[in-house]
Amino acid sequence: MPDNQTLDSQENVLDWPFKRTCPMSVPPELAELRAQPPCAVRIPEGAVPARRAWLVTRHADVRQALMDPRMSADEGLEGAPVRIQLPPGERPSSFLRMDPPEHGRLRTLITSEFTARRVRTLTPGIQQLIDELLDGLAAQDRPADLCENFSTRLPTLVIARLLGVPAERSHEFVALTRVTIGQGDPERSYHAYLELTGILRGLIEHKRHEPADDIMSKLAGHVNDGRITVDEAMGVSTLVLVAGHETTTNQIALSTLSLLLDDSLREEVLADDGKLLPQYIEESMRYWSISQDAILRMCLEDMEMGGVRMAKGDAVVVSIPGGNWDEEVFPDPGRLDVHRDTSEHLQWGIGPHYCLGAPLARLEIELALRSLFTRFPGLRLACAREDVPFRRETVFYGLHGLPVTW
Repeated sequence: MPDNQTLDSQENVLDWPFKRTCPMSVPPELAELRAQPPCAVRIPEGAVPARRAWLVTRHADVRQALMDPRMSADEGLEGAPVRIQLPPGERPSSFLRMDPPEHGRLRTLITSEFTARRVRTLTPGIQQLIDELLDGLAAQDRPADLCENFSTRLPTLVIARLLGVPAERSHEFVALTRVTIGQGDPERSYHAYLELTGILRGLIEHKRHEPADDIMSKLAGHVNDGRITVDEAMGVSTLVLVAGHETTTNQIALSTLSLLLDDSLREEVLADDGKLLPQYIEESMRYWSISQDAILRMCLEDMEMGGVRMAKGDAVVVSIPGGNWDEEVFPDPGRLDVHRDTSEHLQWGIGPHYCLGAPLARLEIELALRSLFTRFPGLRLACAREDVPFRRETVFYGLHGLPVTW
């Protein structure tokens, strides 16, 4: 029978988010917590007061939390939990944190830009960018930073081109985005967010009068037609910009790092013209689980999940790393196994909020890894593994840099 205790009555309340004590593994608390019903954690104080939430870590519970319509993603609801600490009145009108029907109304505006068929047409342009960046990397003094010269720049240039952001401003957007999602200093994150969205708002206003063939111009046209507001266009643009480069940037860098640290894995993945590369990418996404603590929900009614009774208004933290390292679904989860079935991994979410940009990200990662190791077959790490600089206080796990030589 479910535990009848309320969230407020829980005595053992853990501080969240947890830290990765080993940079090559998810937080160790998750394994122990999966053996128990959902527990109580404390979301830290920031732009909103600290509050308690249920933490779900089992694969089945994470799936339910992401798919159950009784779980709201709407950050605009009174009492809704937040991870990126922005004042309630300043949060973007992003469909990522909306429920139906508003979620579908805004998401549909750009769905056609990210279909698998549409994404495949982008292959030549992405490959050209990759080749140009690798030319630049080859000209660098060694050792060189693969993040600065390749893994950060590629997704940024791709999404900037799709959105209609000037390529020469791409570094500026990367810097502002990383401060916004880095939660070590909420006030600094807030000011970076204001600067970022202010620039995007200005670009949308410009495209209302001088449109081009890009996503922001399409959104600007919808503003002119009265279909959406400028705030909504800005919110969608912000989401596409942040999600479109941040996740892919980190996944390229971390997937590369894994191959540099394990010669046998690298040899296996790259054999036979890289036929296992798509499977490796899926397994790498499961293993690294870079969306480490970004997803929160709120109960819209009393309900049961994972053996506890959750009350209407309760906050819920959804652990993607917890679900992706669930031993019941992925045996020996701390091992990168290119032959395992990864069809149930949760890196891109599931249900109505499944990541719209997943086809684009998969294409970029595969082209990037294939081209990188073809161009630099002798690529190797240029520092001790313990000296690789990991990004820790951020909602998306990743690297500050990746020193390499060849």
